[in-house]
Amino acid sequence: MSERERNGVITEYNQPWIEQRADPYVYRHTDGSYYFTASVPAYDRIILRKADSLKELADAEEAVIWKKHESGPMSKHVWAPELHYLFGKWYVYFAAGEEEDIWKIRPYVLECQSEDPMSGPWKECGKMQRSDDDIYSFEAFSLDATILENKGSYYYIWAEKVSVGIQISNLYIAKMESPMKLATAQVLLTTPDYDWERVDIWVNEGPAVLKKDGRIFVTYSASATGECYCMGMLSINENDEILDPRAWSKERHPVLCSDREKGFYGPGHNCFTSLADGTDVCVYHARTYAEITGDPLYDPNRHAMLMKVVWDEDGYPVFDYRNKV
Repeated sequence: MSERERNGVITEYNQPWIEQRADPYVYRHTDGSYYFTASVPAYDRIILRKADSLKELADAEEAVIWKKHESGPMSKHVWAPELHYLFGKWYVYFAAGEEEDIWKIRPYVLECQSEDPMSGPWKECGKMQRSDDDIYSFEAFSLDATILENKGSYYYIWAEKVSVGIQISNLYIAKMESPMKLATAQVLLTTPDYDWERVDIWVNEGPAVLKKDGRIFVTYSASATGECYCMGMLSINENDEILDPRAWSKERHPVLCSDREKGFYGPGHNCFTSLADGTDVCVYHARTYAEITGDPLYDPNRHAMLMKVVWDEDGYPVFDYRNKV
């Protein structure tokens, strides 16, 4: 391993957009304003920024809209918040564990009825509720929820570990009854099938939704959180049955992975937004060095980064570090 790979060198490609903010999520509201949230290194609170552009978000004032509990549910490992505006209200979907059982990670919901989510107030809505006919969802390690809208219906996509065997992390999807409850039982969307999804830990997590010309793409992250972390992709036609796993296509190879030459390590847990001119942007996190001391989960230097999404002749997204924002 070279000195650059151990210590990290900032190149023209890997310059952090927002430092030490993992699992970044950007929401562009109907008025054109941008909101940013992410996991903070202490995993103890939920933050929010607002600006008129992606560039301005980097230096925008950061508000703490919620803090972890001292014990019990939502008291440890506050992870991967996402901000969504549904049915005239603001919602934050996030995962958290318990001080007494730190890996008892479950999905939770916050709600804000104010026009301004920066100032709140935010109300705890508790754990995400599964459908009445579902006895399995959210009983095991569950996290990284996102929302997919298609033709007026909303779907909840999340990662959950199978509660038997070696604890494989799969992605599931279900239709939503309300912002806080599912209408249907879980459907398995993808499981770690390939070698690049099984490095150190068998993982599919961090789903993100991108739409283009009648096709829906869902990217996700795979393997452990070090240099092997990478992005895979699923896709489906918007007219197909969203809850039919056979209607989805899964890419055989990762669509974004580490690049030592350009100084990117462990890129993943992305989201998508757009510029004012409609250009699609991939927001993701990565490190600028390869060697990590201790558990990668507690290394604070996963930085939020940006790249423009370009589209190939078949209408599929291409993720290339050279396409800077």
